[in-house]
Amino acid sequence: MSIVVTGSIAFDYLMSFPGKFTEHFLPEHMNRVSLSFLVDTMDKRRGGCAPNIAYTLALLGERPRLMGTAGQDFEEYRRWLEAARVDTSLVKIVGDKFTASFFCSTDTENNQIASFYTGAMANAAELSFRTVENCRFAIISPNDPGAMLQYAEECRALGIAYVWDPGQQCARMSGDELRDGLVGAAIVICNDYEFELLRQKTGLDEAAVLEHAGALVVTRGESGCTVKQRGRAVAAVPAVPPHRIVDPTGVGDAFRGGLLKGLAVGADLETCARLGSVAATYALEHLGGQSHAYTWDEFRERYESHFGALARMA
Repeated sequence: MSIVVTGSIAFDYLMSFPGKFTEHFLPEHMNRVSLSFLVDTMDKRRGGCAPNIAYTLALLGERPRLMGTAGQDFEEYRRWLEAARVDTSLVKIVGDKFTASFFCSTDTENNQIASFYTGAMANAAELSFRTVENCRFAIISPNDPGAMLQYAEECRALGIAYVWDPGQQCARMSGDELRDGLVGAAIVICNDYEFELLRQKTGLDEAAVLEHAGALVVTRGESGCTVKQRGRAVAAVPAVPPHRIVDPTGVGDAFRGGLLKGLAVGADLETCARLGSVAATYALEHLGGQSHAYTWDEFRERYESHFGALARMA
């Protein structure tokens, strides 16, 4: 299956704070917050939602096509992605801008405070599915909001099945925008916090979302995820316990990559979510969304140790 992965392309600046953010917020002064956290470490990593998702798909044997906008500083990143078996032919370079950047501090409780510089991502609407050949499935992950809505409209018009993954943009997008994106989606996916934002802004609860989309997957951190489909019982998929916890950045993207691998080979949605759960744990055990690696045999062995026998996958 030809899978097109859209979303932000970015560099991640990941910092670790040796305390708890919550200990430094004063409830009686929340109308005026001025805080600076001294961090112990900082690492620059290749990131962005779309490359993170595509990287996991490539690890699992697919050749995903990355569709997004990047800046003048992307060339080394492109070579690295191509070496990892990610097709970057649909990436557009914006010559007068830098690639988007994600600045994130994580405390000892895995709470995060982050900022995002848009950069070349602001040009994402210049790309179009109308120029993409042989696309059978797509994921619309966090990106420029206007581009996300444009891609959803194009996928519906062209008959391309797509996953609506608003992610962090749930905070930015209006209720009408979030609703427009999910109508007609094959799958809507978000974490439990993001779904609460979506519910409040759109007025759509889980049952109402399923009137407009084929399925709803809500991830719940260490509690795993729930999978809901029209006319079927809710499936609860547990998280796979990590050997160690290093950094949560990119964990949700890895889950989506595993989920898409299952869709690519025609697995049922519960199995897809289980694949996502295994992929997410690998990311949690490493710093950044693309610093881990495994073979298919290693991945399969870990899957079967938690979920039982896995059917043969092409």
